[in-house]
Amino acid sequence: MVFPEFSNSLSHVEYHQRDHQRSALKTHVIPAAHGYAFQVKKGEHFRVVDLYGEQVVDFAAWVQGTDLREKLSMAYTRFHLDGVTPAVGEYLWTNNDEPILQVVDDTVKVHDMTFMSCFPKMYEKEGIKGHRSCAGNISEAMAPYGMNGVLDVTDPFNIFQNTPNYSLKALGSSKPGDYIEFKAMKDIICAASCCPYDLRGFNGGKVTDVAIVTGLST
Repeated sequence: MVFPEFSNSLSHVEYHQRDHQRSALKTHVIPAAHGYAFQVKKGEHFRVVDLYGEQVVDFAAWVQGTDLREKLSMAYTRFHLDGVTPAVGEYLWTNNDEPILQVVDDTVKVHDMTFMSCFPKMYEKEGIKGHRSCAGNISEAMAPYGMNGVLDVTDPFNIFQNTPNYSLKALGSSKPGDYIEFKAMKDIICAASCCPYDLRGFNGGKVTDVAIVTGLST
């Protein structure tokens, strides 16, 4: 089955990629409230695409060959960028003080670097048992790479999350087809969680699918 919204979003992606070779393009749709892990080689580009709008994506990355020790660090990134989210051309950094990703395109420009992933206990304290969480999604997706559980999940880069001035506000910022594109500065393993938080109007009040597009040429 082809969903019209997804078809439109792919057309949007392809339109902006018209100067790229598309032979290696691969698109993986992450179902609402679930996660996905994927590998990217140094120099390759990939995109995180919001298919329906106002959907936050918790994103994390690790340098291959380090047993998940060297990883994307929001603390180091905040240090290098004076607490401001990265603009096009700027880098995200690892806990080994090395650039791991460069932002090469961004149609939203509003993201968050301060909040942790939602986690099982957060929902349990709300009286909700068995609710999916970003920490659970990431640990589940990263299990084949050696992650043992939610306590191994690092603080994420919260893509499309609108929390200006570091104060949590349930405000949508992304529209259908919006995306952020990265260039990998190292061989990396990435994990993305389609945030399951569906309380208080967050994620537009309804969790929806997102897409990962890999194989983009430089």
